Formats: sequence, structure tokens, C-alpha cells
Amino acid sequence: MLYPYKVSNQIKIQLPDGSVREVPSGTSPLDIANSISPRLAAVVVVARIKPLEPVAATTTEAALEASEEAMYSGHATQAERVVDLTTPLTEDVSLELLKENDPAALRVVRHSAAHVMATAILELFPETKLGHGPATDNGFFYDVYREVPFTESDLAAIEARMADVVARDEKFERVEETRGQALMDYAAQGEFMKIHFIERFTKPGEEISLYKNGNFTDFCRGPHVPSTARVKAFKLTSLAGAYWLGDENNQQLQRLYGTAFFSQKDLDAHFKHLEEIKARDHRVLGKQLDLFSIQEVAGAGLIFWHPKGGLIRKIMEDWMREDCIRRGYHMVFTPHIMRRELWKISGHEEVYAENMYPPMELDDAEYRLKPMNCPGHILIYKNSPKSYRDLPQRYAELGNVYRYERSGTMHGLLRVRGFTQDDAHIFCTRDQINSEIEGCLDFAEAVLKTFGFKEYRVELSTHQPGNPDFIGTPEEWAQAESALHTVLTNRGLTFQTFPGEAAFYGPKIDIKLVDVLGRLWQLSTVQFDFKLPQRFGLEYTGEDGQHHQPVMVHRALFGSVERFFGVLIEHYAGAFPMWLAPVQVGLVPISEKHLDYAKTVQQRLEAAGLRVELDASNNKMQGKIRDFGVQKVPFILIMGDKESATDSVSVRVRAKGDEGSVTIDAFIERAKSLVAEHSTNL
Repeated sequence: MLYPYKVSNQIKIQLPDGSVREVPSGTSPLDIANSISPRLAAVVVVARIKPLEPVAATTTEAALEASEEAMYSGHATQAERVVDLTTPLTEDVSLELLKENDPAALRVVRHSAAHVMATAILELFPETKLGHGPATDNGFFYDVYREVPFTESDLAAIEARMADVVARDEKFERVEETRGQALMDYAAQGEFMKIHFIERFTKPGEEISLYKNGNFTDFCRGPHVPSTARVKAFKLTSLAGAYWLGDENNQQLQRLYGTAFFSQKDLDAHFKHLEEIKARDHRVLGKQLDLFSIQEVAGAGLIFWHPKGGLIRKIMEDWMREDCIRRGYHMVFTPHIMRRELWKISGHEEVYAENMYPPMELDDAEYRLKPMNCPGHILIYKNSPKSYRDLPQRYAELGNVYRYERSGTMHGLLRVRGFTQDDAHIFCTRDQINSEIEGCLDFAEAVLKTFGFKEYRVELSTHQPGNPDFIGTPEEWAQAESALHTVLTNRGLTFQTFPGEAAFYGPKIDIKLVDVLGRLWQLSTVQFDFKLPQRFGLEYTGEDGQHHQPVMVHRALFGSVERFFGVLIEHYAGAFPMWLAPVQVGLVPISEKHLDYAKTVQQRLEAAGLRVELDASNNKMQGKIRDFGVQKVPFILIMGDKESATDSVSVRVRAKGDEGSVTIDAFIERAKSLVAEHSTNL
């Protein structure tokens, strides 16, 4: 049956311009759009509503959209949500009509595209049983079961039938049905997965939400675009296998992936973007440029740094250490393994054990590889008495840590089992909290600027009151969250707050850099901790002569050297700035008779502190230039009769081409300036 409701009273609708309309209860967003302008009604896709009276949200819209519960449960509601244009409005709400350029609208059209795909599958292969088909950040998928697996040619047929479904312009209609009736209907059809989702996400006696388009019906909470015709541009991309409920004893499912946009132009741009990402894959470039490797005989997720990659790593770490010292940090080093008892005191044994490697039983005790550096730094602090005059104490370490990532989750340098964390821990008084957090943010911004990242996003993660996973008193959490919020606000930073996403020991600020392709990368983090100082009984003597407990700030700026390096490779597509490039200058003598002059140039450049490689092979000049180009060397200097006679070199610049001849001294001055300024341009 269609939405049942009673038009018995007036409700208030607040529009984005602040105006308020009184309309009959049951009025839909589409009704309101038509009352404003029929032209507006023709271009809006969905609506976003929010009650005018404050409502406690059960979860954020983003988290809800990412969950299975979001697809099915009528109880999966929140204060602010996206709804169909035909949804009856029965309470006072603020209303925003979303057009195709809104990210929420794009997610809805992708969900609708999944329904279009399911429609096409059942029309072509009616024996298929359906699982679920959510939207994702990059498209959509649908899990299905069929005794005869789908092939790539089947994908082409399904995509062609999807075009027919779109052309039919079938309306998406939400209907409600009793839970019992839906279970009987799906049981008669043998839809075992739909039965599972209904039983899991709904309760006996409830009415459940279904969506119809043409002859196709799906158990779904919505929302959807008005009709299949709004799914204007789509593409099926791949097939993958999975077991039902992740159990290898269950049926083997297939997952059909696709993506959808509101225009062919956007779809084409998406695939061009994917090609750019593929061309920047750090795993491919790492092999091409001989930077690092992962050796199967040694184990997954363990990185071997080759000479060129190792040199870049040294440059990165040297910069970090020097800036740490300049900013008042003490460089420390802690062991790779420590007694299991230490991890019990810190709480990691209790809340983080599944991410740690198993204990090693030695002659005197059980030991564990360290997943974090913080307990080691705490022991250094605790090793000698501290006065308020000694605070803050800032300890920094580029320390190797080991975390157990599940098989199949590793991804090149971006997700590994052993990595180097540029970790620091600051022990300070409560009065020093704000200034120390301020200093951490200054440092984080310096890292991003120095390594060539111009854009970033800031997130503040707070706790969830009453959740036992978060240790500490409400007063401690209030003080910690207030400190982070105050610093961000005073700096004028735009940030988003994520309730319930804090670390178990305290709130945190995450800084996500934006690379050249617009992708977000989680790297830098600043975390407040009032619990570890309590667990370890840390103290300092105050001005009053009494013992007080310091507070602690965790911060990592690279996040991990491995992950940051992987992001650098992809950001620059392997074409590193001059100061980071393992080979800064490639030397190409035109012939063997120019080799002695090339060696003289090499000596002068190296004496100026530049990293130089001379190709003294018998290859032709163009072959040498091509080889240096493949290695993405910033400058290639070519030397022949003219250059050797005039103490000059002919300069070829990466991605720019020939610039003509300059004196050696002029080139050295230019190159040294680029290095000293950490310039990202040549």
C-alpha cells in the first residue's frame, strides 16, 4: 500500500533562505518544489530534512548511509536525513531540495542504479537470487547468487538491458507491507538473502519498506531518484566472488560492481580520473623507479627499502628530526619488544590485543612486539623526578612498530604490518595543553607545506557519553574536548566533528591531506590522553611542592614514514621535487670524447652538494636522455663541443624540455636554491 497518513493539521517548513511556510501535514518535498517553481521541481533529485525541534541523533548521516541497517531498517533514522521527493512531511522541518550537483544526490542515484541493475538481471536471468545493493563512494554493487556464475559477456548484456530499463522511465515508488507478508512472499520465491535481511533488521509486527519500479520490487529503506530515467550515465565495471555471510560453507555469491553519474561527461571524467590514479600507483612506480619491494619469502606487509627509496626516506627523516629538535623535542629511541606486563598496564593488552602480534615466551617473561611507542616514552619520563619547571617534556621518535593486519588487507606502502611511526609524546601541565596542541598543529601544517600539499581537511573526534569503551570521567572528556575545540576555533580552522570516533583514551584531531587528484589521505593526528598518565602513575612536583599528574598529548605528523612515502609517490607520480629526488641531475655526454668534461661537471655538482648520475655508457645520446626521463630525474644536462668550450651545460628540464645552455655556476646556483627552498617547482 502507498504511504498512509492523515492530513489533519498544518506543519511548518523552513527553506534554506530562512523563510517558513505553513502547509498541510502530508505535503511532499515535490509539492513544495512545484509551489516554488515547476522548473525547480523538474531538476531536484531528493530532499534533505531536519526537524526544527532539536532531536538526539542516533548516528550521523554518513555513518548510516555506510551501514547495512541503513538499507533496510525503519529504525535506522537520524535527526538529519535524505528522503524521496514524494515523502509525506508530517512534522515541522527544515527542507533543502537537492539537485544533481549535491554529493548526497549522487549517492542516491547510485543506489537507484543498483536497483536498475537488479531489474535487468532478473529480466535476463530470472533464476538469480538477490542479496543487497548499496551505493559506495565510487559507485554501487549488488550481491547475487546464481548456480551458473556470470561472465564478462553477461555484464555487457546486463548493461544493455539496464539502458532499456532507464529508457522505460519507470517511477520508483515506496510501498509498505507487513513483515509477515514480505517473509512469505520472499520464501515462495526462494530469496534466502532477503529473508535474512528482513529477519535481522526488522521486528515482528512491523511494516517494512519496499521499493517498486515496473515489475521489480526490492526490500529497501531508500531513498531513490524519482524514476529510472534519472540514472542517465552508468557503467558496469567488474565481477568479484564472495561467500554468503563470509562463510566458505555457504553459497558462493558474485558481486557485480558498477558506477553511475548524472551525465556522460561526469562518467567520462570519472574513468579518466581512474586512469590517472592507475598511472600514479605507488606499487607500480616503486618497482619502476626501484624504490622499495615486498619480498614474499619474508612476509606480506613488510617493506624493503632499496637504495633510492632509502635515500628519500633519509631525507624525509632528517628533515623531521631537525625540525623536532628546533621545536624543542628530545629525540629518543625505545626497544622493539617489551614485556607483556607493560602492555597490560597501558591497556593495549585489553583493548588492542587483536592488532598485536602474539606473545613470545622467553626465559624471564612473555614479550610482545610494540604496536605503539607511547609506553616506552612514558617509561623514559618516569625514569627521573620531574618538576613543573621541567614541563613540557617533548619526546620524539621515528620508531618501528608492528601491527597485525589481516591477510588480504595489506596494500603496498599504504597498509603494512611493520612501519616507522614519527611518534611524539608531550607531557605537560593542564595549563599548557592549549599551547602544546597549538604547537602540534603548527608543526603539522609545516609538514604539509614543506612536502607540497596545499590543501587539507580537519576532523575533531569526540567520545560518546555512556559508552564503556571510552575510559575516563565525563569531566576529563569535557576538558580534553574543550581544549581541542578551542585551539581549532582560535586558529580559524574549518573542521567537522565526529561524535563517538575518539580514541578510547581521549579525543583527537585528524588532519587529512588532499593530493593532486583530490583524494583524502589520513596521516597527521593529534590526540589528547589523560588516562595513560593515570595508569602509569606519572607525577611532577608543582609550585606548591605537591605531587600532580601531568597530561599527555600524542602526535604523529607523517603518520607512518611508509604511508607518507606512498602518498608522496602518488601525489608526484614519482616525479619528486628537486630536494627529494634520489638523483637530481643526470649527465649525458654526447660522445665518448666529451666524457672527461662530463666527469669534471659531475665533480663540481657533487662538490656543491647535488646528487648526480653520469651515464658513461656507449648508448646513443637520445637513449641516455630517455633512460633519465623514465627515472623522472629533474634535470638532464647535455654536454658536447660547444658546452665543453664555454664551461657550460645544455639544460633539459623534466616535463618542460630543453631550456638551452647556461654556465655551470649558474646552474649550480639555481639547483641549490631549489633544494634550499624545498621548492616543488623546477
